[in-house]
Order: sequence, then C-alpha cells, then structure tokens
Amino acid sequence: MADTAHDLREQVRRNYAAAATAATRGKNIPLSSADSSGCCGPAESTCCDSGTTSVLADVPSIDAGFGASLYSSAEHDELPAEAVLASLGCGNPMVVAELREGETVLDLGSGGGIDVLLSARRVGPTGFVYGVDMTDEMLELAESNRAKAGATNVEFLKGTIEDLPLPDHAVDAIISNCVINLSTDKPAVLAQMFRVLKRGGRIGISDVAEDHLSPADRTERGSYVGCIAGALSRSEYLDGLAEAGFAEAEVTFTHEVAPGMHGALIRAVKPS
Repeated sequence: MADTAHDLREQVRRNYAAAATAATRGKNIPLSSADSSGCCGPAESTCCDSGTTSVLADVPSIDAGFGASLYSSAEHDELPAEAVLASLGCGNPMVVAELREGETVLDLGSGGGIDVLLSARRVGPTGFVYGVDMTDEMLELAESNRAKAGATNVEFLKGTIEDLPLPDHAVDAIISNCVINLSTDKPAVLAQMFRVLKRGGRIGISDVAEDHLSPADRTERGSYVGCIAGALSRSEYLDGLAEAGFAEAEVTFTHEVAPGMHGALIRAVKPS
C-alpha cells in the first residue's frame, strides 16, 4: 500500500499503462466474474493481462460495475475496438454531459479516448474536444484511436488533472469517467476544473461516491488505484464543489460498484 501521493500516482500510472498495452494488443479486460481483472475494477493477480503484478488484488468482484458494458451497443459501434477495450470507467458521462453542437469539451483522464471520441461526434465539426492524460501509453493508444475514427476536432494533451494544460475560461463543459477518485489532491482538481471552464460552463462526470462510509471503510472495500479507497462521499463532493465556486451541484447514485459504494453522476455549473 502506497503511503505517499507520489507512490499512489505511480501505481495509477503503471496500472493504466498496462491497460493501454493490453488494449493495443487487442486483449479484452473482463470486468465480471471471480477471475476478472481490470485497472479500475476487480482483479486477482495480474492487471490487464499484461504480466504486470496487480496492486488491485484487494478489489472485490463486481458484476459489470466498470467498463465498456456501461455504454450502449450503438455507442460501441461509433468507436474503434481498441477504444472500447480500454474503457475502465465506472459510468458513462454521455448520460449526464448533455453536450451540444459547437461546444468545446474537456475530458479529464481521457485514457484510450472513448469519451473524447463520443463527445467529438456530439459537438460536431464546429466543436472541439480535449483529452488530458498523464500516461504515455494511454496517449499513444488514444492518438491511434483518433486516427482510426477519423476525428479531426480532437486533441490529446499530456498532463495531470491537478494542473491542467489549458488556459483560463477555455471550455464549455468538462466530463470525466471514474478518474477524480484517483487523485491525491482533489481540491486542486476541482479548482482547476473551475479555472478552465467558461462562465456558465458545466461539469457532467461519472465517479464513485458514498455517504455513510468512513475513509477506513472505503479502504476495506478496495484499493486506491481500484477506484474505491480514494472515492469521495456525496457530502464531500458537494462541499468541495461549493468551496471551488460551483453552483447547482448534485450527486446522483447509479449502480453499486462495491459493498456500500456506488457509481455516481455529478453535475455542477460555474456561475455566469
């Protein structure tokens, strides 16, 4: 178990690099049954079938609480197979984002690009979508998927979600899929989101949350890089968003991803 922010970030980077490598090789990342393995979901002994020893061995078995199963078959059909294989989130931001033609969108922790590419279709040729990720292997996979999809209104940027490589007031909407829980400095993430949003801009993200569990309880239910131990509670999310300056914040639970832990849809608006 990592005891520093640097160690935790390195564990996250290493596991998602392994996920990208697996998806590039065309290997699926099963997310149900006792022998499943995934970087943001259940695992036994290996991460993403890469031969890398997993730090997710303590994540409980989950029935399709993570991954591509949370997207519709029609959405799968819009994407390169490798983008679907690399999906490791706990929800589907397209359900909550309500993207509009011509908007500029940012995806935090864009991974293999599934949500960026879906967003690019929704904002159309007059819109634009940025994806930010810290993992070189994921960025390489995302660029490959962008080329296969023929998306010209997309750019993937290397960076962390605690220090976004975009100017102030740059985007209309921010999406994210089960990534904020992985950050060791969540107030910085929320502040950065507020900074890069235009006035009147909004967030529509998927994450993991709960209301009645202590941090120790969350740790018992799964590892940090398994998207469990670092999850915020509903009240922590609402308080953090308010402190960052957001208004109209709401957190809606969707499906259970671990005992007492739920996928959640989080909405908020930057006042105009």
